[in-house]
Amino acid sequence: MRLPLPRPRSLAGQLFAMQAVLIAVLVVGYAVFGFVSDRSQAEEAAGDQATAVALSVADSPSVREAIRSADPSAALQPYALAVVRDTDIDFVTIMNPRGIRWTHPDPDEIGLAFRGHTGPALEGRTFTETYTGTLGPSVRAVTPVRDGDRIIGLVSAGIRVEEISQRARGQLTALLVVASGALGLGAIGTYVINARLRRHTHGMNATELSHMHDYHQAALHAVREGLLMLDGQYRVALINDGGRVLLGVADEEDVVGRPVAELGLPAPLTGALLASEPRVDEVHLTEDRVLVVNTSPVSGGERRGTVVTLRDVTELQSLMGELDSERGFTRALRSQAHEAANRLHTVVSLIELGRAEEAMEFATAELELAQALTDQVVAAVGEPVLAALLLGKTAQANERGVELVVSDDSRLDDGLLPDSLPARDLVTILGNLIDNAVDAAQGGTRPRVTVTALTRQAPERPRRDEEPNREGAEPAREDAELVLSVRDTGPGVDPEHAETLFQRGFSTKPAGPGGRGLGLALVRQAVARHGGSLAVTSPDDGGAVFEVRLPLPAAPAARPGRGTAATAARSGHGTAADGAAPIGAGGGA
Repeated sequence: MRLPLPRPRSLAGQLFAMQAVLIAVLVVGYAVFGFVSDRSQAEEAAGDQATAVALSVADSPSVREAIRSADPSAALQPYALAVVRDTDIDFVTIMNPRGIRWTHPDPDEIGLAFRGHTGPALEGRTFTETYTGTLGPSVRAVTPVRDGDRIIGLVSAGIRVEEISQRARGQLTALLVVASGALGLGAIGTYVINARLRRHTHGMNATELSHMHDYHQAALHAVREGLLMLDGQYRVALINDGGRVLLGVADEEDVVGRPVAELGLPAPLTGALLASEPRVDEVHLTEDRVLVVNTSPVSGGERRGTVVTLRDVTELQSLMGELDSERGFTRALRSQAHEAANRLHTVVSLIELGRAEEAMEFATAELELAQALTDQVVAAVGEPVLAALLLGKTAQANERGVELVVSDDSRLDDGLLPDSLPARDLVTILGNLIDNAVDAAQGGTRPRVTVTALTRQAPERPRRDEEPNREGAEPAREDAELVLSVRDTGPGVDPEHAETLFQRGFSTKPAGPGGRGLGLALVRQAVARHGGSLAVTSPDDGGAVFEVRLPLPAAPAARPGRGTAATAARSGHGTAADGAAPIGAGGGA
């Protein structure tokens, strides 16, 4: 059985051990230094004390008088013992110039030679030394006794080294007590700090933290969704690659540390990021994207920041728009099937009643009407995507009691639109404008929606690099533009709401011109994505007109038409068609 390897010590544990060892080394080092320093100071102090006592004894008149007597030891021995007793000196030795002792703590040593150096004292100088005598190693001072200019004796006072060591050990004991207290306080403080560190690091060691950082960075770069973290002051603390792309922040731009209000985001999106309450699956629009925003405050007793996730649903919204159109077509087909069944029953009933001629006339009239309506739409708008959209929206509008009409000015052949203008965006723009117009017109006295779709070309002018009057100069054209206009007979648009009309969720009333919420905002976004313009006006005769202008590259050669209408008579773009194409007057096709 393989035993599990011990888990490496956590980062907090490593720091605690390191700090404890450091404090212990400092305290022990200071204690050793203090002991050596105190011992040195104690020896120096002992030398000074011995010198002071020796000088005092040498300068005493009674000592000089006793030296001149017949028996110096008889008077000096009691005196020396008294000095030893009254001071912290271990011995006081008085001797003649030849070093023969007159006094000594051990009476048996009186009369014997002094153990130590006396040369400097015989020269008249006082000196100190450490020497091993009869009492063991000692720090002693030796000074001459003078009688005028003549040296009549020597005095040596000393303190044993053992006594000095005892004094140093006493100081060392006090130092160790203080050092132990400092070590204990340091250990407690270190433990408290590291316990807090363990909570913050969740007990992980340095290697685990390093691996977590690597995983964290890899995950941030790998996740396609946007991730944004804000601190407690709503400043950007972290943003991943996906967040930079979705918010339109350049890679070289350093946004970390900047307030989110300074990122130049749309006001509704900025408000959602600054909100203190969480946001769940909110849809917001930037200049070219539809984002789903989720925010979650990070709290731990106090607000620490906000985690924001961003998902790009631009393509999803476009697909939903196309799906809505398909659903509209399906509902229209279902309605058409119901109407066709009623007409078929009528034809069958007329035949059963023996009125075959009337049945033929009824069936032929219905077929001619349906084909005429289809031909009128395709003749005006040959672009198959827009034609199919208009046919489907016509049936939907008719079900809601609204007449949908293609204006006489409409002229958009198949093959005129470039590949840079995808059909999906056309469906988003025109489909939402028609839905908005039908909502506005519904319920009026004569509900009607008029759609205009055409291309316009700027007049010819000479090339800039050619002389204006030069014969044969090739004429140049300005870029063309696609114009889509939708007019309704509804209550119109308040001028005060003209700018906020296209913001997400704006509405003045449930079925008003701004009441579709996201639809008009998506229109504005699609128009801006192609560098176009979007305007809304309220004519004097009522209603509202939404006009979209999308720039097109140089007019391409028309591709062979994919529709049913001929294009031979369409030489001029922007000219009126041969008759209007009201496609909502009948039952629809």
